[in-house]
Formats: sequence, C-alpha cells, structure tokens
Amino acid sequence: MIRKLKSGEFRLFSRKKGPNGKRRNLGTFDTREAAEKHERAVQFFKRVH
Repeated sequence: MIRKLKSGEFRLFSRKKGPNGKRRNLGTFDTREAAEKHERAVQFFKRVH
C-alpha cells in the first residue's frame, strides 16, 4: 500500500498490520514510480523465499 506523505514523498506500507496494530513501513521514496518498483521487488521476494 503506497501513501503520499505531507512532505510530498511516498511511503510503502505493508498490507497487514504489524504487532503494534499499525502497518509496517517498507520504505520512503521520492516518486510514486520508485515506490511501485520497490513494491514489486517485495512481492517477488515473498514468492521466492
């Protein structure tokens, strides 16, 4: 899940909520394209391992 921050950056959050009840931060990126690219890499890694 990608959300735009007030600073204008994009942050990638996990789909599931973590142990603290919040979504895990999977990285902050300057552009939405970079966040989407990293999200694809995360999904690929989940399937490989």
